[in-house]
Amino acid sequence: MTGYFLRVVTGAREGLRVPLPSNGDPLVVGRRAGDLILEDPLVSSRHCHILFRNGEYVLQDLGSTNGTMVDDRLVREVSLRPGNQISIGSTRLLVFAGASEPTLESNAPAEGSPGPAEIAWLREEELVELKGPSDPRAPTDVIGQDLRLPPGLHAQVEVVAGQDTGKVYRFTRGNINIGRRAGEVPLSDGEVSRRHSVIEVFGREMIFLRDLGSTNGTYHNGRRVQVARLRTSDTIGIGKTVLKLQIQK
Repeated sequence: MTGYFLRVVTGAREGLRVPLPSNGDPLVVGRRAGDLILEDPLVSSRHCHILFRNGEYVLQDLGSTNGTMVDDRLVREVSLRPGNQISIGSTRLLVFAGASEPTLESNAPAEGSPGPAEIAWLREEELVELKGPSDPRAPTDVIGQDLRLPPGLHAQVEVVAGQDTGKVYRFTRGNINIGRRAGEVPLSDGEVSRRHSVIEVFGREMIFLRDLGSTNGTYHNGRRVQVARLRTSDTIGIGKTVLKLQIQK
């Protein structure tokens, strides 16, 4: 089944994209607990969750105070499809599958012109093609800058093999860029691309490794991946370098 994502289209975390797990583990949305934290007084501590069940994604309200709405209808449990809009407090999320992200009619950009949320997720070479290499407005980091580290989560990556063995990089934000002498994890390895991959933290159990179109690929526990879910003690292979993720309890 094609991977499903949520995109926050209104609310404090507008532009954030969250992959939905397909291994049976629920993605919990809440104000104080869960995988996707929404700092909104209208959101309950554990508001709702989404899980993959019998070949489809199902949203279940967890007895929230103000309810969960899908396509402007109050629901307790509902199957999700691409294009569904989920309203939780003052936050609205859009469901989409793979790269075929639907566009909201109310704020659709002109044809061929991605809006700010889409631009934030373009790879660097795609952004140059869009804006032109000499455009001074082009951001230096095309991965969204506003992905905050969830409260109480302490994580780090340690280089366990390669030129930078022994170096430790602690997470201070929710998206950690790895590259050759660039990003939050700057590596000396000549086989690492300048913008190689990114680790995105949505919650303690929702940490993802994503390749950014690197030349030599990104490896999770020895297997080449485009996107992979990380857990503590997992290894990340980039060029001749191996890093290990550590999540502190």
